[in-house]
This record gives sequence, structure tokens and C-alpha cells, in this order.
Amino acid sequence: MRLPRPDAVIVQAVIAGALSFAHLHDLAEAAGQHGWKAWAYPISVDLLLVAAWHRMRTLRASGRAASAAWTWFAIALTASLGANVATAGLLDLARVPAWLRILVAGWPALAFFGGTLLAHTRTTQPATVPEPEPEPELPLYVEPEGPAPALAPESAPAAVEPPTAAPALPAPPAPAPPVAVPAALVEHARKVAAEHQTRTGEPIDTDTLRVRLGLPPHFATAIAAQLD
Repeated sequence: MRLPRPDAVIVQAVIAGALSFAHLHDLAEAAGQHGWKAWAYPISVDLLLVAAWHRMRTLRASGRAASAAWTWFAIALTASLGANVATAGLLDLARVPAWLRILVAGWPALAFFGGTLLAHTRTTQPATVPEPEPEPELPLYVEPEGPAPALAPESAPAAVEPPTAAPALPAPPAPAPPVAVPAALVEHARKVAAEHQTRTGEPIDTDTLRVRLGLPPHFATAIAAQLD
């Protein structure tokens, strides 16, 4: 039976973690935190360090800014390194200064605040709003399938004249305004007229053109005038 080979990276991580844990415990105990409180401080620092690193990687993977996670990672790393340096003989653990006691006493509130912010940071990306589809372009003119219905002539109402007045002469009809015909419709009418002349040997008249195109009489007259 082959024994599992130890991983050098894991062994090194365990040794470094144990030393850092012991240094944080010694510094907390020297700052007035005795009993289980001194053991809780290194756990709090290491957990905040790991949580900040994990949140930072998650935010980077989702494409979001990880500045807040970087801040709490730096705070936890500073607390761990500060304890390692302080217990290396540079600080008299029997006479811990007041400012260090204040930092150690205020660490639980700071760690709780940082852990809460890291736990409630959103990692999902915001939903993208779909772009509106472009509207289809409508043609300028659509040729109807059948002939246009004949327009019934409008009858002018009879004018009531007094019996003594002379009959009024009807006013000459006003000239119809010019009809604007699209160039594409004129070109289509030329093709219809050419096809009719090729088939019958005679030029197309206005009524036949109107029926073939399915247009009102004034449109057919305007187009026939442009075909001449």
C-alpha cells in the first residue's frame, strides 16, 4: 500500500498558519484579552483574510470592481503581519502601549463590519436591456390586386333661387391641381403600355391604363399625359 506523498505547499501553509495564529494569540493576550477571547482573535483575522480573498476572486470573475474586497484584504493582512512583527521582540509584551490595546479591543467590531459587507456584496451582473428591433420600411406605393372601384359622380345640390331673380349662370369649373405621380409608378406604367402595344399593336388608352394599374381616373390621366 502506497502512502500519500505530502504536498510541500500544504505543509508550508500549515506551518505559516500555525505561527501566525500563535503570534496573534500572544498579542491579544498581552493586550488584555484572556481566555477564549485571545484564541478568537487569530480566528477572526484569518477568516476575514480568507473571506476577502475569496470575494475578490469572485468579483473579478464576474467582471466587477473588487476595490472593497481589496481594502478588507489589506486590513486583515496588516493585522496579521503587525502581530508577527510585534511579537518578534520589537515590542515589550509586558508593557503594551495604550494605542495597541485600543486597536485590539476595537478589532471585533471592525471585523464584523467587514465580514458583513463582504457577505452582502452582489456578484451577479445586471441584466442587459434588449435593443429594439428596427421597424420594417414600407413601400411608397403598393399596386392593388384588382381594379379600383368606380367612383360615383357627385351631384351638386340644386341652388334655391328666388322666383323674381334671373337664373344664375354656372361658374366655370376650376382647373384641377396637378397630380404628383411618383417616378416609380410612371416607369411601371411605361412597361404596362409597352406590353399592351406589343400584344395588341395599338397604343394603350387611358381607360385601359386605369384598369390595368387600378388607379383613380385623375391618376390615370396624369400618367397617360406623361407617357405621350
